[in-house]
Amino acid sequence: MEHQTQAFPLQDGFLLLGTALVFVLLFRRLGLGATLGYLLAGAVLGPYALDLIGDPESKIGFAELGITLLLFIVGLELAPRRLWRMRHEIFGLGLLQVALCGLAVSWVIHTFAGFSIEASLALGLPLGLSSTAQVLPMLQSAGRLHTPFGERSFAILLFQDLSIIPLITIIAAMNRNPSLPAGPPGWQLALTTVLAIGGLIAAGRFVIRPLFRLIGNLGEREMFVFAALFTVIAAAALMQALGLSTALGAFVAGVMLADSPYRHELEADVEPFRSILLGLFFMSVGMMLDLSAIAQRPLFVAAMALALIVVKSGVIFGLGLLFKMNWRSALALGLLLSQGGEFGFVLFAQAADAWLVEPQAASLFGAIVTLSMVATPFLMMATRRIREIPVVAEEREGPQQDGASAIVVGYGRFGQTVAQILIAAQIEVTLIDTDIEMIDIASGFGAKVWFGDGTRIDLLRQAGAEEAELIAFCIDGDQLTEDFIHAVHAAFPQAELHARVFDRRGLLRLKDAPMTSVTREVMESAVVLARNALKSLHVSLEDIDKAETMYRSRDKERLSLQYETGDLRAARDRILTQPVRAARQAGTE
Repeated sequence: MEHQTQAFPLQDGFLLLGTALVFVLLFRRLGLGATLGYLLAGAVLGPYALDLIGDPESKIGFAELGITLLLFIVGLELAPRRLWRMRHEIFGLGLLQVALCGLAVSWVIHTFAGFSIEASLALGLPLGLSSTAQVLPMLQSAGRLHTPFGERSFAILLFQDLSIIPLITIIAAMNRNPSLPAGPPGWQLALTTVLAIGGLIAAGRFVIRPLFRLIGNLGEREMFVFAALFTVIAAAALMQALGLSTALGAFVAGVMLADSPYRHELEADVEPFRSILLGLFFMSVGMMLDLSAIAQRPLFVAAMALALIVVKSGVIFGLGLLFKMNWRSALALGLLLSQGGEFGFVLFAQAADAWLVEPQAASLFGAIVTLSMVATPFLMMATRRIREIPVVAEEREGPQQDGASAIVVGYGRFGQTVAQILIAAQIEVTLIDTDIEMIDIASGFGAKVWFGDGTRIDLLRQAGAEEAELIAFCIDGDQLTEDFIHAVHAAFPQAELHARVFDRRGLLRLKDAPMTSVTREVMESAVVLARNALKSLHVSLEDIDKAETMYRSRDKERLSLQYETGDLRAARDRILTQPVRAARQAGTE
């Protein structure tokens, strides 16, 4: 019996991952996006189709951790000063969207579906929320999260997460179930939220940052992964214990670490868990799609899903125009946020518990939410030609992404010189190092150095290598290999690659690597010292230049032969071992 209990989760895992793999690959190939593939994979496996995996509610509870990790990563990308810059969009555009969309959808439900005012509000207000789990990955994959369009989208989604608290309060205030305990008043929830956020910020400053500093000094990457997951889950658990949004807690945890040196390392470590759990979340949503409810009232479900999309698109389109977006960008924003959101399932269940709607109605509107989520990728594809060019034009007019033009890996003596010259040439530079002491010293001089292993492709990607024009590896020793440079070039083909090596052996090791330049770390300084020595001996500038030219020419010949033969002893006769005049007199030249 014990063996069977252990086998079932493995069987479920096999079915979930295998089906997701097939559907996501197929839908990616068709250009329909991964989200739709996950949703339909879940629907096929769920209790309303093949019924190969039951109890989707238990799985969605675990999979919601994917949303939590997603909001944590988004928080890492939003430094507090940037969040403050977005305050008007969050509390202006976001507030208007939640209020107007929620009320408009409630009116449609009351007028055309015949529900009471209380039931219409309990169903319509949650439908005013959009799917953070669906929209943010779409923006990220399109590279538009940090554009003006993406920032407006995120501002709305963030306020939607904040609005969960008043929506819970509104549904609790309309409660008709005498056996259901009354929840805390709204002012108490608001005060609890402010105190919880303040507590998370204090914990980040006085507990989490020192913890990451300690782990960074130890150099244990596995502990970084543990600490990152601990931070996210602890913040989410605190919010859950207080009856607040777990996603909001994770977002605050990310924001409080956004300015820390560990941001890129955290993003690289958490991203794989986020991707897997978010996919599982969408599969769970697909499994909850009540196909029998749709089959009983297919016209109602389709009509309400269409009405939801039309109403929300129209309201958000109008708000976009009000906030001075061009009409094509406003239309794109409306369509992108036109679906129902994952929090709708939670609020529908609360409404059913409060006797505001029948359980069948809650299930029916859950199907409407899922159907609207399925429609979003098709809507975005169908309208691409209408909105594509103007949206690009609008984004070029606004503030551009904060990505770096250059990445310097290694901020020791060599890297500092490279970075400062690049900065002097007005190039934005992202600095990466693993030495905590060096990071602290650099911050004391006003330099921002990120903690991380710059020989990891995933960390380079998180640091902005996909947009970087140049990547300079200024690290010590023999850490660079030809295979690694080929991998970096394949991942970021637009970037010019430069590297520092110790000596000729390093040059030979990277001879076939796709490098723009490879520099021996002491050669140029030795040439400068030699020139200064000749000046002190009163050698003319012309002779000094000739001597340097001769040395460089012979050194280049040696390197060429060494590249061909792979032998460091090749072309030994090109080494200058005595003055040229003496060599000529000896008849050796």
